[in-house]
Amino acid sequence: MKNILLLFTALVLFACTKQVPENTESKVTAVFDNLKAIKYGADDYGMKSYVMAFLKRGPNRDQDSITAAELQNAHLKNIIRMANEGVLILAGPFLDDGEIRGIYIFNVETVEEAKALTATDPAIQAGRLEMELHPWYGSAALMEVTQISKTLAKKSIAGD
Repeated sequence: MKNILLLFTALVLFACTKQVPENTESKVTAVFDNLKAIKYGADDYGMKSYVMAFLKRGPNRDQDSITAAELQNAHLKNIIRMANEGVLILAGPFLDDGEIRGIYIFNVETVEEAKALTATDPAIQAGRLEMELHPWYGSAALMEVTQISKTLAKKSIAGD
């Protein structure tokens, strides 16, 4: 009886699986999580709207080194604050010395909301940086970046 039950279970499991041909271009390997999709505002494609900001060199970059360092530290603390509030999903500098210094991805609906957030940045206020804002459509999975990042960092970017 035990062997028959095991055989029956194996047959049911085999019957429930579907073979995907090897030449299929896209394969779904994860199971849809409706609760996460709702929590992160995902559409049917797992995507959502954000606002992307390009941080550019501002017109006022003639601060002395101490003032520039203080502005940078205040800028980093503002990044942390916005990330903790859930309105800034991703931020980081470019590693070259170009005109575009970094990016932000804001979890907001409109460019106007993002503009209000950028106005809180001390480096923007001082004219050291400027923001160029664009509506952007990307993966709703970005909503998990801040929480994951907290588990990977040994030090705070603001030196706290």
